[in-house]
Amino acid sequence: MSTLVAIATYNERENMPSLVEAVRAELPEADLLVVDDNSPDGTGVWCDEQAAAHAWFSVLHRAGKLGLGSASWAAMQWAIERDYVWLVTLDADWSHPPDALPRLFAAAGERDADVVIGSRYCPGGAVDGWPLSRRAISGAVNLATRITLGLPVRDASTAYRLYRVDALRKLDFSRLQETGYSYLEEMLWRLRETGATFAEVPIVFTDRRAGESKVTAGEAVGKLRMLARLGWRRLRG
Repeated sequence: MSTLVAIATYNERENMPSLVEAVRAELPEADLLVVDDNSPDGTGVWCDEQAAAHAWFSVLHRAGKLGLGSASWAAMQWAIERDYVWLVTLDADWSHPPDALPRLFAAAGERDADVVIGSRYCPGGAVDGWPLSRRAISGAVNLATRITLGLPVRDASTAYRLYRVDALRKLDFSRLQETGYSYLEEMLWRLRETGATFAEVPIVFTDRRAGESKVTAGEAVGKLRMLARLGWRRLRG
């Protein structure tokens, strides 16, 4: 099974060694791609060292902090161009438990799904380390997403996903507009337009171990704009 695991990074030097080790323990045959946005903390340098030492490790350096969405697009294009069968995306901050990876693949096979989501909000999922206010906001955003976009998933705002690369080949990447965190919902919307099928498996999401969150107030406003734009398009047919 040809699998690529992609991790987008900005200032994640402290987290990366243990995360890569944990991912490799779960998927020892997988290749790993890091898309680094010119991290000033040495993340890119560490990745270069790993790429020089291991054939399964690659790093894509970008000029600056260009956003999670565009980093994920780059990883998808990388997977398509190199004929991988599966693409996994997960955060670099340990919020997404690597030990759930086998369950994502099991769900893809059992349910014949093109996209499997490591979900905080399907039965059995949970969030650890968030205040009640943040949980409420996240839950409300996901409820609004389901209602506005008609997506058949409970957690549309997580990057912990397994994609069938053949499903990604059907996307018109030129139509994607969201370069930040709002790409998460837009990507599912576009995939659903192509006929992709979805599944969710429960995970326990844990707030980051080290470093600072990359989510900003501007990202939250952008997400609301994205929902309004795509929701209006859905209403118009």
